[in-house]
Amino acid sequence: MLVQLSVIEQRYQAVLAVVQDGWKVTEVAARLGVSRQSVHAWVARYEHGGLAALADRSHHPSACPIRSPRRSRR
Repeated sequence: MLVQLSVIEQRYQAVLAVVQDGWKVTEVAARLGVSRQSVHAWVARYEHGGLAALADRSHHPSACPIRSPRRSRR
């Protein structure tokens, strides 16, 4: 049975792979399909703020409002 991990858990495992297990940031990034800059940011955020700092900080709305179609000008 597959268990889907939360975003925080995935980031925490990435951080641990770098900090504790000695993986290279580029290896972790490639394995997760993210940029190395993201992994560096997660490590820094974890070191400064612990597990809570790994939460998603996106400012995008969770749902995009329905937009009316544009009317062409004639």
